Amino acid sequence: MATPQNQEIVLGALPKGITLASEAAGNKTWNVLGHTYLAKVESATSFAWLSLDPAGTGVPPHVHPTQDEHIYIMEGIYTLYLDGEWETAGPGDTVRMPKNLPHAYYNRGETPGKALFWVSPAGRLSQLFDQLHNLEDPEEVVRRSALHDVDFLPPGSVPGA
Repeated sequence: MATPQNQEIVLGALPKGITLASEAAGNKTWNVLGHTYLAKVESATSFAWLSLDPAGTGVPPHVHPTQDEHIYIMEGIYTLYLDGEWETAGPGDTVRMPKNLPHAYYNRGETPGKALFWVSPAGRLSQLFDQLHNLEDPEEVVRRSALHDVDFLPPGSVPGA
């Protein structure tokens, strides 16, 4: 029988075990600009989190210069900006965003979205989420993100964003 892995996460080798559907790895849960993120896997090579995205929320265009990012859509329809093009993805779809690719995602539907996100390598994204938790000032989000290798594009630089 599986047991929760509520041990402290130490970046390094991937720890064996199971993160239960109802739990966050290391009890790490963040509220970032209306989204709820639950850590699922964290090691030096990979970081994954479940994102609960209410209708009308999104993350504006940005770039991860050192990380590949992926999204596996579980519920809802996401509108995605991928290097100059707008696309949609729904349940069962996997979105691939290589490092340096300008990208954004929005839940522009009327129902909540739910998706598993992951980046590799892990970089400092978990530490960034620690700093963004309950932060409501978008300018401060952009400033802190830049210090953690996530670069937001200037407002208005992407039509439709």
